Amino acid sequence: MTAPGHLVRRIAARGGLRDAAWRAAFAQVPREVFVPYYYEPRPGGGHERLWRHDPDPARRARWLAGVYSDRPLATRLRDGQLVSSSSRPSLMATMLERLRVADGMDVLEIGTGPGYNAALLCHRLGDAHVTTVDIDPDITGAARGHLAEAGYRPRVLTQDGALGCRAYAPYDRIVATCAVTAVPWEWPAQSVPGALIVVPLAGGLLALRVAADGAAEGTFCSSPACFVPLRGGGAPRGGTGEGPPDGTPRTGSGEGDDGDTDGAGAGAGAGDEGAEGLRLLLALTAGRVAPADAYALWGDAGRPGRERYGVSVRGGRQWAWLDDPYGRHTWPLAGRERG
Repeated sequence: MTAPGHLVRRIAARGGLRDAAWRAAFAQVPREVFVPYYYEPRPGGGHERLWRHDPDPARRARWLAGVYSDRPLATRLRDGQLVSSSSRPSLMATMLERLRVADGMDVLEIGTGPGYNAALLCHRLGDAHVTTVDIDPDITGAARGHLAEAGYRPRVLTQDGALGCRAYAPYDRIVATCAVTAVPWEWPAQSVPGALIVVPLAGGLLALRVAADGAAEGTFCSSPACFVPLRGGGAPRGGTGEGPPDGTPRTGSGEGDDGDTDGAGAGAGAGDEGAEGLRLLLALTAGRVAPADAYALWGDAGRPGRERYGVSVRGGRQWAWLDDPYGRHTWPLAGRERG
């Protein structure tokens, strides 16, 4: 079996890649083309660069083993800080399957990275249906080369992903491979009615359905999702977000403290699936609800997992909620009110 085939088998063994079309994409798109080098942290600090043309056979073998491991790979550092990576393949599979694409759909990817995710989309939908954007010209330039080497030619554009890509809108699906604190307004505005937007938010993976009036609403899936933050002038900023249309954030005082949130989950217990829901709740309410109050709410609500939390984007406001967008437990997102 080929190295991509081994990776597919590992992901499938954990319950991923149930869709045959996505299994074929992961089996046939060579990840090594998109990560010709990556960085491993050194035990004493700093990073070690592994690359496919290393003259040392043992180091080349380490590089290839890492490429087809199910883990994220740091592909670009700047001043010692991570600015781009190739995501964990099993998480990529989860996000792509969550998109629920069909033939003929047009997809916008926010955050090009090394281009591997865009190649998987091209394999499934065809080059003409894929647009990928990134704010960094070094990233898009490298990705364009990787994609061409692998035989794919989607639209690869250098621009602020928070602004979407109006030139090729509207889109049936939008997927972000970078984390946001609130949903950029342009994304639902550039989507067709019924579109899906899949985006990492608050350490979780959110899927929003876009309505005919441009509102968007949806829930989190069970998988955690930690990504490099979205960069750009159009990214929503913290501090002025709004809650539900009545403007009243609910649950707790709305003014959290700066205490250690890890302590709030001390009673959750190792291996408790609901503890993932607590982590999401703490992230969604950070700065608005004291961790101890969030922990009490989580217990009173039956230790809800991630799937019971959601987000609404409506009427110029964005808010997170537990169980019901207009229920007792809602919190404004750390985004900005639409101007």
